[in-house]
Amino acid sequence: MDLGLKDRVYVVTGASRGLGRASATALAADGARLVLCSRDEAALAALAEELGGSDRAMALPGDLSQDDTANRLVAAGVGRWGRIDGALVSSGGPRPGPSSAIDDATWRSAFESVFLGATRVARAVVGAASPEGASIVFVLSSSVKQPVDGLATSNGIRPGLAMLAKTMADELGPQNIRVNGLLPGRLDTDRVRELDQALGKGSRAGFEARIPLRRYGTPEEFGRVAAFLLSPASSYVTGAMVPVDGGMIRGV
Repeated sequence: MDLGLKDRVYVVTGASRGLGRASATALAADGARLVLCSRDEAALAALAEELGGSDRAMALPGDLSQDDTANRLVAAGVGRWGRIDGALVSSGGPRPGPSSAIDDATWRSAFESVFLGATRVARAVVGAASPEGASIVFVLSSSVKQPVDGLATSNGIRPGLAMLAKTMADELGPQNIRVNGLLPGRLDTDRVRELDQALGKGSRAGFEARIPLRRYGTPEEFGRVAAFLLSPASSYVTGAMVPVDGGMIRGV
Protein backbone atom coordinates (compact mmCIF):
# COMPACT_ATOMS: atom_id res chain seq x y z
CA MET A 1 0.00 0.00 0.00
CA ASP A 2 1.35 3.41 -0.98
CA LEU A 3 0.79 5.74 1.96
CA GLY A 4 1.39 8.85 -0.16
CA LEU A 5 4.36 10.00 1.92
CA LYS A 6 6.87 10.55 -0.89
CA ASP A 7 8.70 13.87 -0.43
CA ARG A 8 6.36 15.04 2.32
CA VAL A 9 8.18 16.64 5.25
CA TYR A 10 7.69 15.67 8.88
CA VAL A 11 9.23 16.66 12.19
CA VAL A 12 9.96 13.63 14.40
CA THR A 13 10.95 14.27 18.01
CA GLY A 14 12.46 11.72 20.36
CA ALA A 15 13.89 10.29 17.15
CA SER A 16 17.18 8.82 18.37
CA ARG A 17 15.69 5.75 20.05
CA GLY A 18 12.61 3.69 20.73
CA LEU A 19 9.26 4.66 19.27
CA GLY A 20 10.45 7.92 17.73
CA ARG A 21 13.25 6.15 15.88
CA ALA A 22 10.93 3.39 14.67
CA SER A 23 8.43 5.96 13.41
CA ALA A 24 11.12 7.93 11.60
CA THR A 25 12.37 4.73 9.94
CA ALA A 26 8.86 3.80 8.77
CA LEU A 27 8.25 7.28 7.36
CA ALA A 28 11.58 7.30 5.54
CA ALA A 29 10.92 3.85 4.07
CA ASP A 30 7.85 5.27 2.34
CA GLY A 31 9.72 8.28 0.95
CA ALA A 32 9.17 11.03 3.53
CA ARG A 33 11.75 13.68 4.31
CA LEU A 34 12.44 14.20 8.00
CA VAL A 35 13.56 16.79 10.53
CA LEU A 36 14.85 14.64 13.38
CA CYS A 37 15.17 15.88 16.94
CA SER A 38 16.36 14.45 20.24
CA ARG A 39 18.90 15.34 22.92
CA ASP A 40 21.35 12.64 21.79
CA GLU A 41 23.35 14.42 19.10
CA ALA A 42 25.55 11.49 18.07
CA ALA A 43 22.69 8.98 17.76
CA LEU A 44 20.60 11.52 15.89
CA ALA A 45 23.35 12.23 13.35
CA ALA A 46 23.85 8.51 12.78
CA LEU A 47 20.13 7.99 12.18
CA ALA A 48 19.94 10.87 9.69
CA GLU A 49 22.77 9.31 7.71
CA GLU A 50 21.14 5.87 7.89
CA LEU A 51 17.87 7.28 6.53
CA GLY A 52 19.43 8.80 3.45
CA GLY A 53 21.68 11.65 4.45
CA SER A 54 21.12 15.35 3.96
CA ASP A 55 18.70 15.03 1.04
CA ARG A 56 16.27 12.89 3.07
CA ALA A 57 16.83 13.69 6.74
CA MET A 58 18.39 16.37 8.89
CA ALA A 59 19.46 16.03 12.52
CA LEU A 60 18.72 18.95 14.84
CA PRO A 61 19.54 18.17 18.47
CA GLY A 62 17.21 19.87 20.92
CA ASP A 63 15.14 19.68 24.07
CA LEU A 64 11.36 20.10 23.82
CA SER A 65 11.30 21.81 27.20
CA GLN A 66 13.14 24.77 25.63
CA ASP A 67 10.89 27.53 24.27
CA ASP A 68 12.54 27.88 20.86
CA THR A 69 13.02 24.21 19.90
CA ALA A 70 9.70 23.69 18.12
CA ASN A 71 9.94 26.81 15.95
CA ARG A 72 13.54 25.96 15.08
CA LEU A 73 12.59 22.47 13.89
CA VAL A 74 9.74 23.64 11.70
CA ALA A 75 11.74 26.53 10.27
CA ALA A 76 14.54 24.11 9.34
CA GLY A 77 12.16 21.88 7.39
CA VAL A 78 10.58 24.78 5.56
CA GLY A 79 13.99 26.29 4.87
CA ARG A 80 15.41 23.14 3.30
CA TRP A 81 12.40 21.57 1.61
CA GLY A 82 9.84 24.37 1.40
CA ARG A 83 7.04 22.70 3.34
CA ILE A 84 5.92 20.98 6.55
CA ASP A 85 3.32 18.24 6.40
CA GLY A 86 3.13 17.26 10.05
CA ALA A 87 4.90 15.96 13.13
CA LEU A 88 5.30 12.86 15.24
CA VAL A 89 5.73 14.21 18.76
CA SER A 90 7.44 11.76 21.09
CA SER A 91 9.13 12.68 24.34
CA GLY A 92 10.98 10.73 26.98
CA GLY A 93 8.80 9.28 29.69
CA PRO A 94 8.63 11.14 32.99
CA ARG A 95 10.46 9.75 36.00
CA PRO A 96 8.70 6.68 37.44
CA GLY A 97 7.41 6.53 40.98
CA PRO A 98 4.23 6.75 43.08
CA SER A 99 2.43 10.07 43.46
CA SER A 100 3.69 10.42 47.03
CA ALA A 101 7.31 10.47 45.76
CA ILE A 102 6.90 13.05 42.97
CA ASP A 103 8.02 16.50 44.07
CA ASP A 104 7.03 19.82 42.51
CA ALA A 105 10.23 20.12 40.49
CA THR A 106 9.57 16.75 38.84
CA TRP A 107 5.99 17.71 38.00
CA ARG A 108 7.15 21.00 36.46
CA SER A 109 9.88 19.33 34.43
CA ALA A 110 7.49 16.67 33.11
CA PHE A 111 4.86 19.25 32.24
CA GLU A 112 7.40 21.37 30.34
CA SER A 113 8.73 18.51 28.23
CA VAL A 114 5.70 16.23 27.81
CA PHE A 115 2.82 18.73 27.67
CA LEU A 116 4.17 22.15 26.75
CA GLY A 117 6.86 20.72 24.47
CA ALA A 118 4.27 18.79 22.46
CA THR A 119 1.94 21.79 22.37
CA ARG A 120 4.70 24.01 21.00
CA VAL A 121 5.53 21.56 18.22
CA ALA A 122 1.88 21.32 17.21
CA ARG A 123 1.51 25.10 17.24
CA ALA A 124 4.61 25.54 15.08
CA VAL A 125 3.38 22.97 12.54
CA VAL A 126 -0.03 24.65 12.35
CA GLY A 127 1.62 28.00 11.72
CA ALA A 128 3.67 26.64 8.80
CA ALA A 129 1.24 24.12 7.30
CA SER A 130 0.40 24.41 3.62
CA PRO A 131 -3.18 24.87 2.37
CA GLU A 132 -3.20 21.10 1.77
CA GLY A 133 -3.20 20.66 5.55
CA ALA A 134 -1.07 18.60 7.91
CA SER A 135 -1.13 15.65 10.28
CA ILE A 136 0.03 15.81 13.89
CA VAL A 137 0.41 12.67 16.00
CA PHE A 138 1.16 12.74 19.72
CA VAL A 139 2.83 9.66 21.22
CA LEU A 140 0.94 9.29 24.48
CA SER A 141 0.48 6.15 26.58
CA SER A 142 -2.03 3.55 27.64
CA SER A 143 -2.25 5.76 30.76
CA VAL A 144 -4.70 7.90 28.76
CA LYS A 145 -7.22 5.09 29.28
CA GLN A 146 -6.09 3.43 32.50
CA PRO A 147 -3.33 4.13 35.04
CA VAL A 148 0.01 2.39 34.71
CA ASP A 149 1.48 1.05 37.94
CA GLY A 150 4.41 3.13 39.18
CA LEU A 151 4.02 5.94 36.62
CA ALA A 152 2.06 8.58 38.52
CA THR A 153 3.53 11.49 36.55
CA SER A 154 2.59 9.99 33.20
CA ASN A 155 -0.84 9.05 34.54
CA GLY A 156 -1.36 12.67 35.55
CA ILE A 157 -0.12 14.45 32.42
CA ARG A 158 -0.81 12.32 29.36
CA PRO A 159 -4.62 12.19 29.66
CA GLY A 160 -4.66 15.99 29.63
CA LEU A 161 -2.57 16.05 26.46
CA ALA A 162 -4.95 13.54 24.88
CA MET A 163 -7.89 15.84 25.57
CA LEU A 164 -5.95 18.76 24.14
CA ALA A 165 -5.30 16.70 20.99
CA LYS A 166 -9.05 16.04 20.72
CA THR A 167 -9.75 19.75 21.14
CA MET A 168 -7.18 20.68 18.51
CA ALA A 169 -8.75 18.17 16.11
CA ASP A 170 -12.07 19.99 16.53
CA GLU A 171 -10.53 23.42 16.07
CA LEU A 172 -8.18 22.62 13.19
CA GLY A 173 -10.36 20.27 11.15
CA PRO A 174 -11.67 23.11 8.94
CA GLN A 175 -8.04 23.79 7.93
CA ASN A 176 -7.58 20.11 6.99
CA ILE A 177 -5.15 19.68 9.88
CA ARG A 178 -5.63 16.34 11.57
CA VAL A 179 -4.58 15.62 15.16
CA ASN A 180 -4.45 12.13 16.63
CA GLY A 181 -2.84 10.30 19.52
CA LEU A 182 -1.13 6.94 19.78
CA LEU A 183 -1.41 4.90 22.97
CA PRO A 184 1.50 2.47 23.21
CA GLY A 185 1.20 -0.37 25.68
CA ARG A 186 4.05 -2.74 26.53
CA LEU A 187 6.44 -2.31 23.61
CA ASP A 188 9.95 -3.74 23.72
CA THR A 189 11.91 -0.49 24.07
CA ASP A 190 14.80 0.46 26.33
CA ARG A 191 12.39 2.54 28.42
CA VAL A 192 9.99 -0.35 29.02
CA ARG A 193 12.85 -2.73 29.80
CA GLU A 194 14.09 -0.26 32.43
CA LEU A 195 10.60 -0.04 33.93
CA ASP A 196 10.31 -3.82 34.01
CA GLN A 197 13.68 -4.11 35.71
CA ALA A 198 12.59 -1.61 38.36
CA LEU A 199 9.43 -3.63 39.01
CA GLY A 200 11.47 -6.79 39.56
CA LYS A 201 11.87 -10.30 38.24
CA GLY A 202 8.81 -11.75 36.60
CA SER A 203 7.20 -8.41 35.77
CA ARG A 204 7.43 -8.96 32.01
CA ALA A 205 5.84 -12.38 32.23
CA GLY A 206 3.09 -10.87 34.34
CA PHE A 207 2.35 -8.19 31.76
CA GLU A 208 2.45 -10.69 28.89
CA ALA A 209 -0.15 -12.80 30.65
CA ARG A 210 -2.49 -9.77 30.65
CA ILE A 211 -2.00 -8.98 26.95
CA PRO A 212 -4.39 -10.87 24.64
CA LEU A 213 -1.60 -11.40 22.07
CA ARG A 214 0.59 -12.74 24.91
CA ARG A 215 3.69 -10.77 23.94
CA TYR A 216 5.23 -7.33 23.96
CA GLY A 217 5.02 -5.37 20.72
CA THR A 218 8.03 -4.20 18.75
CA PRO A 219 8.92 -0.58 18.00
CA GLU A 220 8.59 -1.43 14.30
CA GLU A 221 4.95 -2.45 14.78
CA PHE A 222 4.32 0.91 16.41
CA GLY A 223 6.22 2.81 13.70
CA ARG A 224 4.03 1.41 10.93
CA VAL A 225 0.87 2.64 12.68
CA ALA A 226 2.46 6.06 13.23
CA ALA A 227 3.41 6.35 9.55
CA PHE A 228 -0.15 5.50 8.53
CA LEU A 229 -1.70 8.12 10.83
CA LEU A 230 0.70 10.78 9.56
CA SER A 231 0.07 9.92 5.94
CA PRO A 232 -2.63 10.95 3.45
CA ALA A 233 -3.80 7.33 3.55
CA SER A 234 -5.53 8.17 6.88
CA SER A 235 -7.09 11.37 5.53
CA TYR A 236 -10.45 10.85 7.28
CA VAL A 237 -9.01 10.01 10.72
CA THR A 238 -8.76 12.80 13.28
CA GLY A 239 -9.42 13.20 16.98
CA ALA A 240 -8.70 9.50 17.51
CA MET A 241 -6.72 7.87 20.30
CA VAL A 242 -5.34 4.71 18.71
CA PRO A 243 -4.02 1.94 21.00
CA VAL A 244 -0.95 -0.02 19.90
CA ASP A 245 -1.02 -2.41 22.81
CA GLY A 246 -1.85 -5.95 21.71
CA GLY A 247 -5.30 -5.53 23.28
CA MET A 248 -4.01 -4.76 26.79
CA ILE A 249 -6.28 -1.74 27.45
CA ARG A 250 -9.48 -3.17 28.89
CA GLY A 251 -11.84 -0.28 28.11
CA VAL A 252 -13.30 0.51 24.69
